[in-house]
Amino acid sequence: MLLRNVDKSKGLCNGTRLIVERLADNNIEARIITGHCFGQLTYIPRMIVEPTDKNIAIKFRRRQFPDNVCFAMTINKSQGQSLSNVGLYIRKPVFTHGQHYVAVSRVTSKKGLKVLILDEDGNVSHTTRNVVYKEVLQSIK
Repeated sequence: MLLRNVDKSKGLCNGTRLIVERLADNNIEARIITGHCFGQLTYIPRMIVEPTDKNIAIKFRRRQFPDNVCFAMTINKSQGQSLSNVGLYIRKPVFTHGQHYVAVSRVTSKKGLKVLILDEDGNVSHTTRNVVYKEVLQSIK
């Protein structure tokens, strides 16, 4: 999964999923498996990365690939994607408002959805709570 925008016109955006075809010293040959460029072969170069944290006294740069091996993703990272299979793992029986909808609505069919919810003791549960923070709703007119 790409972790930054590389080239939007070629479908290489933050969150794009790819299958690595070949690794080289300075680039990755990969096939795009999401978005409007699905199936296209692309090359991802090493990029210069500089920390943006102002508290770091020493300025340094490094070259690295803008990707990460991905076996799972957060609910936020999955927004806007359509997936044939979704496994939803809920460690605590609480969702903030809207997360449940985003997570469940990513899957294209009911058959492709698996949900595991654990209670506070780590036991399998069949329910969860959708929490709405009243402070957020008070500011809506």
